[in-house]
Amino acid sequence: MKPHVVLYRSIPDDLLELLKASCDVTFFDGINDDNRAAFKAALATAEGVIGTSVQFTDELMNLAPKLRAASTITVGYDNFNVDALNERKIALMHTPGVLTETTADTIFTLVLCSARRIIELAERVKNGEWQASIDSDWYGSNVHGKTIAIMGMGRIGYAVAKRAHFGFNMNVIYYNRSPKPEAENTINAKRVSFEEALSQADFVCNVLPYTNETHHIFNAEAFSKMKPSAFFVNGGRGASVDESALIAALENGVIQGAGLDVFEKEPLSIDSPLLKLRNVTALPHIGSATHETRYEMAKMAVNNIIAALNGDLSKNCVNPQIQPTA
Repeated sequence: MKPHVVLYRSIPDDLLELLKASCDVTFFDGINDDNRAAFKAALATAEGVIGTSVQFTDELMNLAPKLRAASTITVGYDNFNVDALNERKIALMHTPGVLTETTADTIFTLVLCSARRIIELAERVKNGEWQASIDSDWYGSNVHGKTIAIMGMGRIGYAVAKRAHFGFNMNVIYYNRSPKPEAENTINAKRVSFEEALSQADFVCNVLPYTNETHHIFNAEAFSKMKPSAFFVNGGRGASVDESALIAALENGVIQGAGLDVFEKEPLSIDSPLLKLRNVTALPHIGSATHETRYEMAKMAVNNIIAALNGDLSKNCVNPQIQPTA
């Protein structure tokens, strides 16, 4: 008898067929007020769940007494309480690695767009403001040769750092809990304290994971330590930033600008002051949003849940120590 899996995110047809070949699948195209009751009911017999954008609370886990594995179609797993999963012997699978390069592309795009004011100036051209040779009101800032601080030298942070070093001859410094010898040996990256990274960098790029320790780690005090000419780029987690403090820093010239792909609350409200600031480049959380990468993420997530339900936690498992029984 096939294990029952609840799929709560649309995936390509061929991957759905792959999942159905191994599992009895109940599908929900996202969870909303119209199907929430049916989703909760389906959890009663679910041995696996797969999807994104659902906060798996204690309530939901209590509704799923047979659950053995959860597979998120993301690299981050903020929607799951790992300690609670461990207590219940539920394996948590995720999709590391596959989105590294695509996300690094997005983050470095934000570096360039922020410094050269790409979005702002393109809109000014479209609005008919380019009527003569441009003057200093249209100038941006150099990227090449500047100092970039990578806040979190994991896979994505290292990929951003390599773009900075090899592509733009930037000086790379980084803040991380542990040294990264590969980055130090390959691109001459220098590990510094959090405060040193803020004060020395022309570009502060956040790719830190979200934890209790990193909640609002970028606050008013942090922004005050940055250069007035510096740019803040967030491709990590929205809740790592105190958005009200960032807005104040941008409005008052504490820092020069920001490039943001993630926010405290998403989608970003149309009323957010961030959207009214000319020195902000705001993107709709597109870090890994290419056709190729999203397909590979979904494929990995499907293979992850199949493997986990067969007792194989050798790849892409957040908590392999729980060793569920197949």
